[in-house]
Amino acid sequence: MEIKKAHILGIVAAVLVLVGSFVAWFFFEMKSEVFYFIIGIALIIGALPFVVSVILESSREKENNEMFLEFSRNLAESVKAGTPISRSIINLKGKYYGSLTPYIQKLANQITLGIPVKEALETFAKDVDSKVITRAVTLISEAEKAGGEIEGILESVASSVSEIEKLKKERQSAIYSLVVQGYIIFLVFIVIMLIMQFKILPITSDISLSGDVGLGGFGGGSSKYTVDEVSAPLLYLLLVQGLFTGLIIGKLAEGSLKAGIKHSFAMVALSLLIYTGAKVFF
Repeated sequence: MEIKKAHILGIVAAVLVLVGSFVAWFFFEMKSEVFYFIIGIALIIGALPFVVSVILESSREKENNEMFLEFSRNLAESVKAGTPISRSIINLKGKYYGSLTPYIQKLANQITLGIPVKEALETFAKDVDSKVITRAVTLISEAEKAGGEIEGILESVASSVSEIEKLKKERQSAIYSLVVQGYIIFLVFIVIMLIMQFKILPITSDISLSGDVGLGGFGGGSSKYTVDEVSAPLLYLLLVQGLFTGLIIGKLAEGSLKAGIKHSFAMVALSLLIYTGAKVFF
């Protein structure tokens, strides 16, 4: 991922919040619960620009695939009417294809300058960086090179891209209820952890891990753990659960772990804010 100004600003903001929280903790005796809550907020602030970039990139890729479907259909119609594929691409240069427009304009300009269609298409696919478009462009360039019925190939490519996008939408629609269930189950899991933290563990905080109770009594000594020490792994459990649950949801819904980053971020952020916030207020 290319580091942009927004990413740097997010990191700087997170560092400033962290520095401020450390200063308040050391010099103004800030409560440790509030300190950990602010650290959670700082981590979310630092990660947010990167997550937003991933979401925007996924959205742009989806739009590119949809616009390429429109482009391939228009190209097929033009070639079917008897216009060579090189001239057809140049003629389509002026049409608007959303986020794909600058790539198509670059493709047309390269052909205008005399670059072979095959090389221009390969550059186009490399610039767009989409698996669907790369496969389609490979078929088109090979058909153009072989000199076969290019209009038939273009129609097949358009049909293939259309079918792929249709299947993606059907999968997202079918899996939507599972995504909602995943979030609900995770929220229930957080509630269970909070009940353990504030209701169950305080009751058991006075249990002695000594030989009298048969738990590690190898010296007859007595060792007690505080509620905070026992409950510390609960936060780590929530974070790990949120991270991997989000990735799985993304893989099921959109067929990509990359698409699950936004779900992982949402769940990890919920875990940090709810768990550390609950310790502040309760």
